[in-house]
Amino acid sequence: MSVSEGTSAADLTEVLGREGVCVVAGWATNAANLVHAKSMPVARTSAFVTAGAGMSPVHHGYALDGTIQLTPFYDAVGDLRMRLVPEAVRVLPGGLAAGPTHVVTQEGEPDPTAPRHVLTRVVERLGEQDLTALVGHELEFVLVAPDGSALPPGAWTPYGLSAVVDRSALIGELLEAADVAGLGIEQVHAEYGAHQLELSLAPQAPVEAADSVILLKTLIGIITRAHGLAASFSPVPFAGAVGNGAHQHLSLRSGGVNLLDDPPATLHQETAHGPTPTGGQAIAGILDGLLGAQAVLTGSILSGPRLRPGMWSGATLCWGTENREAAVRYLRAGPANPHGANIEIKVVDTSANPYLATAVLLGLALDGIEHELPLPPEIVRDTGRLDDAARAEAGLSLVLDDQETILDAFAGSVAERVLGEHAAAALLAVRLHEVTAFADLDAEQLCERLRLRWSI
Repeated sequence: MSVSEGTSAADLTEVLGREGVCVVAGWATNAANLVHAKSMPVARTSAFVTAGAGMSPVHHGYALDGTIQLTPFYDAVGDLRMRLVPEAVRVLPGGLAAGPTHVVTQEGEPDPTAPRHVLTRVVERLGEQDLTALVGHELEFVLVAPDGSALPPGAWTPYGLSAVVDRSALIGELLEAADVAGLGIEQVHAEYGAHQLELSLAPQAPVEAADSVILLKTLIGIITRAHGLAASFSPVPFAGAVGNGAHQHLSLRSGGVNLLDDPPATLHQETAHGPTPTGGQAIAGILDGLLGAQAVLTGSILSGPRLRPGMWSGATLCWGTENREAAVRYLRAGPANPHGANIEIKVVDTSANPYLATAVLLGLALDGIEHELPLPPEIVRDTGRLDDAARAEAGLSLVLDDQETILDAFAGSVAERVLGEHAAAALLAVRLHEVTAFADLDAEQLCERLRLRWSI
């Protein structure tokens, strides 16, 4: 069940009670993409909306190993409030309802470190330029045993029907729960890896789209538990195996016009459709700032191994129509793409906070438009098959795949400016800690240690 916008706190309490809800949970995320929550009995929903629940500022500094990493902007002193967003609350199985919270100070001011607020601020910047965005998320995960151990390979076939048949009951329950919660699941299929599934969410406004990611992960956690399983959202659940992506599809509009759809293809006459000049500037901005943004998009200790040519993770720093090796994959409008032309950012992985990742990508696009950056030539070849020499000859380069290098590139970048000093400091605090905290672990130990760390 979804709640109508404008529903009062008192009405929400009544509605949830009629739906059999006993507990209401409100979440807040952090830069390590961990999800924290406070819960209240349904009778106190109104207080959850107005007064909120207490949250220590150090929630922003929780790292993957459970330690707290401080910045100059927060420590153990003080308190924040998590105010439930009433129109975003959804009813989930088991007498539970959940939704995002506004994280604010005791005085009610938005907390500048909170990822949801960072994205809200970027959306407001777009609005000041008469721009709106739609975002569609794809979420990959691997089914594992409850303790995180691997399941027997079975008859799993990449992109195969056998996988859907084997897990039809689980998938059916997940889709039914998602429908009740008002989530727009557009597609579910077996991915390349064993026991790996992918779900695609319908495009929404940016903040609501990121909310849907957390809600979907929560539902996946509920349903997989009911089937005696767990879901791993690690960027690389098992050493040497395929990774989990969290691809984002973006489109930009101005005055109702899709800036990524220019039928005359004025910039690229070889294609039937292409981005408008302004849309091309947005793509150029993303490409120009992508390496600096990787601390947000692919910044975890496990992100690098996924970013290899030939793995369809967008490892080549270029753009191209339907090019799965390009960091920015362009999708034309047409009968097969009813949502209209958009771009897919393939490098984003499941360790990335969806609010911060979207904020940075939209911020890069806006930077490209504001500076009228020229769109590089389109790359139509399969760059995953090029060796280093051929790539250099073609003037192409790869995205970064070393965590320390990725974090170094963040300093002074457009992405750092988009996050603001508070959120940027929190991001660096948790990610730099990973460099040293896990330095003594080999690949297998690291994957095992973190396999369920991003799960709900």
